[in-house]
Amino acid sequence: MTVMAAPIPPDPWPVPAETPILERSGTWGWTWRDPAAGSAGSIDLEISWCAVEPEQSATQDPSDAVTAVVLIHGFGACKEHWRHTLPVLGALTPTYAIDLVGFGASSQPRARLSAESGTANSLCYSFDLWAAQVAAFCREIVGQPVLLVGNSIGGVVALRAAQILQADRVQSACTGLVLIDCAQRLMDDKQLSRQPAWMGWIRPLLKTMVRQRWLSTTLFRNAARPAVIRQVLQQAYPSGAHVDDALVDLLHGPSQRPGAAEAFRGFINLFNDHLAPNLLAELDDQPVHLIWGEADPWEPVSEARAWAGRFRCIRSLQILPGVGHCPHDEAPELVNPLLIAIAEQAGGSQQAPSQQAT
Repeated sequence: MTVMAAPIPPDPWPVPAETPILERSGTWGWTWRDPAAGSAGSIDLEISWCAVEPEQSATQDPSDAVTAVVLIHGFGACKEHWRHTLPVLGALTPTYAIDLVGFGASSQPRARLSAESGTANSLCYSFDLWAAQVAAFCREIVGQPVLLVGNSIGGVVALRAAQILQADRVQSACTGLVLIDCAQRLMDDKQLSRQPAWMGWIRPLLKTMVRQRWLSTTLFRNAARPAVIRQVLQQAYPSGAHVDDALVDLLHGPSQRPGAAEAFRGFINLFNDHLAPNLLAELDDQPVHLIWGEADPWEPVSEARAWAGRFRCIRSLQILPGVGHCPHDEAPELVNPLLIAIAEQAGGSQQAPSQQAT
């Protein structure tokens, strides 16, 4: 396992202008039926996704199963958050980005919490839900081996989805994972021992309050304002790079949809769900690579170093100085070469870049 600071390439990694893109480049919808909707019955969920693929070489055997890349966004984000990653990786290997249920342009059903009776078109937001969605997407849409790349909570989703795909042993097996500033979920009940003592006293009250839909909706509507979004982004992107109107708009737009507050309510009530270390401990042979912004204000790089020294599945840790919680968008000139090198190692690229991360 290699732990290193990421090299700074001499120039930003460009999209190869000479690489033609297939007609499959674009945005589509896919209807997925959640198999774990429970007593409320199954729900047909509309999932939005986009993809970019390189033109198939005339000498390439169509039966050859290259490794595709599936990009999984973080909390409050969407597939467009991979705006600097998708075209670059897609010029080299089939690359997909998906909106998780409750986010982006995907369905936003009513949140059903534990102990709440099921109603039509409601579901329990959870990491099992999102992981099942990603695994089904890999099976039904991608249909070939996949490298899962997740940012923030997308990293936890990727880990759980890899477990599901590994158990299935289907064509779309997971050949590896890249966790970019993976969420540590410090508010989970299993993390209580790491919290200050006073947190144990107020926790019951906190749980009771955030279950109230009127309160969670009020909190969400206050946060889902352009000015607040920009303030949060300035924390998440310490360098300020790429915090532009386009970024604010792509995050603000989905938050204005009628059901957007429901995913927020579901997420802030996840007090007993999967944690990345537990999932890492259960991985078998899938290699895991960590990419981490050293200046992440929410997910300390010290935890990434601890994971790298603890779990055999972790092959590398790339630390990016001065970069925050979303390195793929804040510093794509650093992250893209790393992803390209990992994708090539996973067998997902048919042409080599002129520069490789080391």
